[in-house]
Amino acid sequence: MTRNSAATATEPTRLELRDLGAESLAGLLQRPARSVLTMLGTVLGIGAFVAVLGLTSTAAGQVGKSFSVLQETTVTVDDVGAASAVPDPDPVPVQDFPPDADQRLGRLNGVVDGGVWWTVPLRSPVIAASPDPAAAASGGLSVLAVSPGALRAMQPTLAAGVLFGDFHQDRAEHVCVLGAAAARQLGISGVEHQPAVFVDDTAYTVLGIVSDAGRLPQGLLSVIIPSGTALAGYGPPADPPAQALIHTRLGAAPLIARQAALALRPDRPELLRTVPPPDPHTLKDRVDTDLSGLFLVLAAICLVVGAVGIANTTLVSVLERTGEIGVRRSLGARPRHIAAQFLAESTGLGLFGGLVGTALGVTVVVGTAVARGWTAVLEPAAVLPAPFLGALVGLAAGWYPALRAARIEPLEALRR
Repeated sequence: MTRNSAATATEPTRLELRDLGAESLAGLLQRPARSVLTMLGTVLGIGAFVAVLGLTSTAAGQVGKSFSVLQETTVTVDDVGAASAVPDPDPVPVQDFPPDADQRLGRLNGVVDGGVWWTVPLRSPVIAASPDPAAAASGGLSVLAVSPGALRAMQPTLAAGVLFGDFHQDRAEHVCVLGAAAARQLGISGVEHQPAVFVDDTAYTVLGIVSDAGRLPQGLLSVIIPSGTALAGYGPPADPPAQALIHTRLGAAPLIARQAALALRPDRPELLRTVPPPDPHTLKDRVDTDLSGLFLVLAAICLVVGAVGIANTTLVSVLERTGEIGVRRSLGARPRHIAAQFLAESTGLGLFGGLVGTALGVTVVVGTAVARGWTAVLEPAAVLPAPFLGALVGLAAGWYPALRAARIEPLEALRR
């Protein structure tokens, strides 16, 4: 009874948190090179995770900024009266747009440029760089009638020559501006020798070639003529009807969208419908979501690779330290103490790797932003939890090796 009582009174072995930390650190420092190499998997995984999310947010911010500036300064006006069953009792030459639309829009506070444009109503026009119809372009070129204000509102980038202006508009001059794609199809690379474009045998002198356009991108595949010339030669627009294109100052678009129809047709503003710019926050959120969703998958793959590395190394460590496990078990260590030690080692590797990887990812994001002249965007929700995510990856990766270590019997371990 005395012996049983003494056995019953014996306290079970315990593993203090301080002892667990010391033993785990000693286990990691036994093979520092292996620990560092194992930690590299988590470093790369967490570093890629932080860098990808940071670069995605930074790039999306730049894309969203570019789109927002363009969209926030663009207002269009549609001619809804042209399709109405009730005709306008006092029609104007360009359907429901007045002939001085450029001037009326220009007088609005906040408008940079604005004017009217439409597709010239021609059925299968023959467009060529010479009077010979056999030399016609085969790429489906169109002819656009554009007022000088609308041409400037396009924000064209000139590759050669100049744009037409009010002089050509008022005198209905036979001049044109070519989009870059149209110029390539017609074989025109410059305007030094005053080339001409023939539209159904009507010659138009090429004043300039546009390489890019911030607005109205269909102009790059078109022959652009003054709207006054189009009215004199081909009549008013048909189907589709004319539209107004307005370039506003930043922040003025909502106000211009409310004033444009009244400024153009104070007698019947209901004939025109203004289209304000879309919500920039919705556009930016859409870009952020699309890019983040794609690259988040890549970051998750990097984390899985790091977890596999930790699990593999921890499992090898268990096999190599079987004798040590047997000694600890024979001295009273319980299975959960052995499991806790290996879990602590793998979690420590993940935590240290997460810290280093987070620092590396932040450095990559900031360095890339500085090199490209961007504004670095680092979400706290992605950066601050990253080291703990590394610890969680290490904990998950060490779970199976820790169970293997806990199941090793002392006698079997000492025999090896």
